[in-house]
Amino acid sequence: MKYEVIVVGGGHAGCEASLACARKKHKTLLLTGNIKNIADMPCNPSIGGPAKGIVVREIDALGGEMGRNADKAALQIKMLNTKKGPAVQALRAQADKIVYPKEMLKTLQSTPNLEIKEGMVEHLDIKDNKIRGVILQDGTKITSDIVILTTGTYLKSQILTGCDKYFGGPHGEKNSKFLSDDLKKNGFKILRLKTGTPPRIKKDSIDFTQAQLETGDNICYTFSFDKKAYYDYTKQEPCYLIYTNEKTHNIIKENLSKSSMYGGYVEGVGPRYCPSIEDKVVRFSDKERHQLFLEPESIYYDDIYLQGFSTSMPHDIQEQMVHSLPGLQNATILKYAYAIEYDAIDPRQLKASLETKIIENLFTAGQINGTSGYEEAAGQGIIAGINAALKIEHKEPLILKRNEAYIGVLIDDLTTKGIKDPYRLLTSRAEYRLLLRHDNADLRLRKYGYDVGLITEKQYQDLLEKKENIASLEEKLKNTYITPQKDINKYLEHVNTSAIKDRISLYDLLKRPEIEINNIQKFITFNYPEDVIEQVTINAKYGGYIEKAQREARKMLDLEQKQIPDNIEYSKIPNIASEAKEKLEQIRPRTLRQAAMISGVNPSDIAILMVYLKKGAKND
Repeated sequence: MKYEVIVVGGGHAGCEASLACARKKHKTLLLTGNIKNIADMPCNPSIGGPAKGIVVREIDALGGEMGRNADKAALQIKMLNTKKGPAVQALRAQADKIVYPKEMLKTLQSTPNLEIKEGMVEHLDIKDNKIRGVILQDGTKITSDIVILTTGTYLKSQILTGCDKYFGGPHGEKNSKFLSDDLKKNGFKILRLKTGTPPRIKKDSIDFTQAQLETGDNICYTFSFDKKAYYDYTKQEPCYLIYTNEKTHNIIKENLSKSSMYGGYVEGVGPRYCPSIEDKVVRFSDKERHQLFLEPESIYYDDIYLQGFSTSMPHDIQEQMVHSLPGLQNATILKYAYAIEYDAIDPRQLKASLETKIIENLFTAGQINGTSGYEEAAGQGIIAGINAALKIEHKEPLILKRNEAYIGVLIDDLTTKGIKDPYRLLTSRAEYRLLLRHDNADLRLRKYGYDVGLITEKQYQDLLEKKENIASLEEKLKNTYITPQKDINKYLEHVNTSAIKDRISLYDLLKRPEIEINNIQKFITFNYPEDVIEQVTINAKYGGYIEKAQREARKMLDLEQKQIPDNIEYSKIPNIASEAKEKLEQIRPRTLRQAAMISGVNPSDIAILMVYLKKGAKND
């Protein structure tokens, strides 16, 4: 049977990619090793966090499923960094790892144009550098116009605990033994990466009186802009905070050689921003303690996730380590921690659309591209799915810019800078993070979702109404003034802001740090939705900074518009540094802005390249 799109892998990237293609009415096949593991959460059962929570909102704005599904599975939700500015605020939900995959599978199975089959892909069917389909482990050939690889950590994956090392995926599942070799044979550079997971603890064996209670926020939040709440914020599941101690650290130090990582059994490079506990103890030896969180995995069973305690120590040492922690002296380990190694490709071999440069109509998304995290995978998945569908439709790809989305930052970083360790999104990676906020993802991206056909007419009209309300409220506040009267100044002093000496618009008054919207409503009556009021407040208080960021983004866009010819020969450009020539030749950036982002390419190299392009030189 022939399909238009085959998606290989049923993780978070695969779910978003297959849904995007099917919802755009393309006949899609999702191939997975085990249907029961679709949308699985083999590590932390949480969605969101710094930068990542904004990605989930972006996925929802584009018409993806992760946000809605996280809302359905939420056990506890918090808005992070509320004491800081809006640029770094983001939602994080503790999700039920039984409900999340169950609800995602239900969505997939009810989506027209989408078929799900079990099967392990071991080879790609390629002719003349163009994909024609896939070949399964049993030799079955399935043909398609486009293939999207979202293989997660299953490429030649190995599980490591101490000196023990065996082939297999998470949960002991079958891995893909030959697909990465197939990719290598076809010219892909293969990387070896590592990640890990902490122990799971029996809830009833923990003394929570020795831990600090961490509750959800006393307000109903949703990732989805459709704002349908599936949880009762007054009945959220608790999490707890504890810390490692000197005894924990001594056990780790005394047994470092038994760790897979420090014992020399690990080949792959681990995540820099989510290190194992033994790595933390070694790298940050000056710290007396490290924080750990006790987090529920599901209301349907008794597992507690020990966040921050990832390790590859042998089981007997894990027992000692866990029992050294406060409240866990008598803890029962239900599932031991382990590390997992797997193959990935060098993401610099991808176009910004996530189509590979080497094989036409072959796309990749998720951990195969060197990322870590469910959210980064899903963000790539929806873009790969959209662009696969657009290619079938003979349309230009959707490429999000760095000033438009964290997803744009993620893909741009991968395709221009590459990776040395599993990539994790951070707010610090986004130079325009004040523009890429949690609150405005729909304003930034929902039009794109509508244009590609993943956002409904009703959702789009809701967006237009929101924009109209924002403009209306801003105009109302800008055109309403107060004057320096005794009762007005007395009120202003009461709310700890200075008295006014001249008339002032309510919009300018709102710019003051001490003034909130409820203070403004002392002088004017209006009735707008909370998200509209939030936008107007942010625009007023951060308007100057936002305008500055927009000016800087426009400069970047000028470089983005300066295209580099596909057939340029960098070796023939005089005076560019040798390292820059090598990197430019390897990555083949589309624009001067992409060229400027490449590590090893200096501003002087870009200046020379600009002059060369202005002269109209191509191959001489």
